[in-house]
Amino acid sequence: MIILLFVATMAIALLAQWHVKRMYHRYSRVPSAAGRTGAEVARELLRTAGIGDVSIHEHEEMLGDHYDPMRKRLVLSTANYHGTSLAAIGVAAHECGHAIQHKQAYAPLHLRMAAVGITSFASQIVLWLPLLGMFTGYLSMHTGVFIMAVAWGVIMAFNLVTLPVEFDASRRAKRVLAQMGFVQSAGERDGVSRVLSAAGWTYVAAFVTSLIYFLWHLLPLLTGRDRD
Repeated sequence: MIILLFVATMAIALLAQWHVKRMYHRYSRVPSAAGRTGAEVARELLRTAGIGDVSIHEHEEMLGDHYDPMRKRLVLSTANYHGTSLAAIGVAAHECGHAIQHKQAYAPLHLRMAAVGITSFASQIVLWLPLLGMFTGYLSMHTGVFIMAVAWGVIMAFNLVTLPVEFDASRRAKRVLAQMGFVQSAGERDGVSRVLSAAGWTYVAAFVTSLIYFLWHLLPLLTGRDRD
């Protein structure tokens, strides 16, 4: 059963990754009519939002774009930093959405920031605890399952909080790109929307996966059944 569970959750994750890469590659070949690079769009969006303390950096990792709220850094992959495609400006605007969330003290973002440490710890637990229990025998089955349920519960809660953070950033991105004229037609709006929506499904997949593993470990505790 655990093998089937692993295969199913892996398939969910791979399908989501395949979809976002397909949409990104498709619209990375479609230039925006405005002709502005991702970095230029990001600078203009941050300036318009009154954000002057966030720096913009280029990063070589493909799709490694992110906003770092601790150091107030907006990081764009090389293709998105210099690119003028719908994918490039869509991703840049999405990351600016996170910076705007930070400035406005968007509650889910701050909750996610506060939970990073404990979530990293929980991730280490679900990685190493099964091996520790298997090779040492120090933990009883009930104790091990309880700890795993708690750890997966933390990860599941973190992924749940991540959903409104990511979808709100995409909503802000699509709105502001249209308002400022960086996308100028229904076709361009649709292209940006497809890229950002595809990216959003990776976070949905992460939540579903963590929820499945949380329930897998929780149910034996609730029913009183042992698991081999």
